[in-house]
Amino acid sequence: MRLALHAEWTKLRTVAAPAWLLLGTIVATVALSAAAASVVTNTDDPTRLSLIGVELGQALVAVLAVLVISGEFGSGMIQTTLTAMPRRMNVLAAKAITLTAAVTAAGTVAVLGAFIAGRLILPAPPITHEPTPRAVAGSVLYLILIALLSLGVATAVRDSATSIGVVLGLLYLVPIIARTIGDPHWQRLLQQVAPMSAGLAVQVTTDLHDQPIGPWAGLGVLAAWTATALLTGWLRLRR
Repeated sequence: MRLALHAEWTKLRTVAAPAWLLLGTIVATVALSAAAASVVTNTDDPTRLSLIGVELGQALVAVLAVLVISGEFGSGMIQTTLTAMPRRMNVLAAKAITLTAAVTAAGTVAVLGAFIAGRLILPAPPITHEPTPRAVAGSVLYLILIALLSLGVATAVRDSATSIGVVLGLLYLVPIIARTIGDPHWQRLLQQVAPMSAGLAVQVTTDLHDQPIGPWAGLGVLAAWTATALLTGWLRLRR
């Protein structure tokens, strides 16, 4: 496993695209949060508004995670990787660990930057307010889960464009469909099971009883999506 981790870390740091995507995640997250905070002057949940940039930054995280493995499938280098490291579980685990480390670092900077930008612009309760640290830490964890979900999808699908389309569709299309449904029961159900709307419930700090799903339960739904995607990807890679 140590050699697999070293190999994956070498791939990640010697290619330009991951660095630019991680930097783009930080810039996009902070910029959208600052823009939203400067436009919206009255909000019941300033912490959630300050973290709204995560909704844009996650797209770049998803693209990065897809390219971590689908790029090798596209170029045929996956054969070299699997020849050098025949234990395919180790290959996927090494990619997941390396990706998690990179997204944790960039995600922490992005989320803290967005939160601080929003806090400087919006009037807000003290940061010691209990739900606020949960919303900030949960947003970082959300980005990590999105990255691992995307890695699992890309491992199963094996095509960059298709994988990106599947992940972004899951994230952005399902909430749009939920809003178009007239039946409140089905609308609430979709919000509870969709990876983005459920996962981002962790950012809510006010009126929790009015939300379709609780903060940690929503993150648990996203974790279930992620585990399913990784398991599917591993089974496909194993075959």
